[in-house]
Amino acid sequence: QVQLVESGGGLVQAGGSLRLSCAASGRSFSSYAMGWFRQAPGKEREFVAAISASGGTTTYADFVKGRFTISRDNAKNTVYLQMNSLKPEDTAVYYCAAGRHTGAIQAGKTYNSWGQGTQVTVSS
Repeated sequence: QVQLVESGGGLVQAGGSLRLSCAASGRSFSSYAMGWFRQAPGKEREFVAAISASGGTTTYADFVKGRFTISRDNAKNTVYLQMNSLKPEDTAVYYCAAGRHTGAIQAGKTYNSWGQGTQVTVSS
């Protein structure tokens, strides 16, 4: 099991940028694939981005390709989501998740641990 804590959310104008961080506890961070998900009010949770355990492979939802970048620093037990060109539609609570699978997988059910989320609000 791993404990995850997200940070970096906030209020930003459309077109602006935010960097989310997810700090993980435990000694096996480098063996976990990591993902970012989000949930807006009244909507289902949706996949945003994922990165393999090694960091060598990433996947993105179509609506963030070219705008968001997921990365990880295994030495710091941290995964990041750099969000550029933000849109009001990006407003949501963003969650990071860890799974013992090694690939960059989209399915939320494959992840074992979840953070509590950080709010991102984008104004027009």
